Amino acid sequence: MDIPPHIHILSTIKTGSVYYFEEEQLKSTEPHYFIVLNKNPRSDEFLILVCASSQVEKRKSIIRRLKLPSKTLVIVKPAQYSIFCLDTVIDCNSVFEKTSQYLIDKLQQCKLKVCSEAMPEEIIKQLIEGVVASPQVAKRVQVMLRDSS
Repeated sequence: MDIPPHIHILSTIKTGSVYYFEEEQLKSTEPHYFIVLNKNPRSDEFLILVCASSQVEKRKSIIRRLKLPSKTLVIVKPAQYSIFCLDTVIDCNSVFEKTSQYLIDKLQQCKLKVCSEAMPEEIIKQLIEGVVASPQVAKRVQVMLRDSS
């Protein structure tokens, strides 16, 4: 028996949940991994997601050029998170605000993969610190994450 998408998402979502889907806001049409940072994703009004990319050097170059804090880039090695097969960078200067319904709809359309392994807690902590340190992230998002950590 298949679990309905709304039950699947709402019953399993937590801090560190990872989803793989194509995001319309990105220039790339390739799916990416997105990580949930909310402390209370089931009850929060919106989800705060950060996006993983394999373009480590390109992201580093952009961060240097824009003179953004280095802690706003988090590099995750495959040994730290086995779903990644390459060194992967997460740019904490760019967050995506989505509702749970957005994920439910994507899953219903078979356009979202729920990863079975959550992002490790120590990496989540670095990601939250990176988002809070970013001058490019809305203050209300930073306050929400700061208050929840």
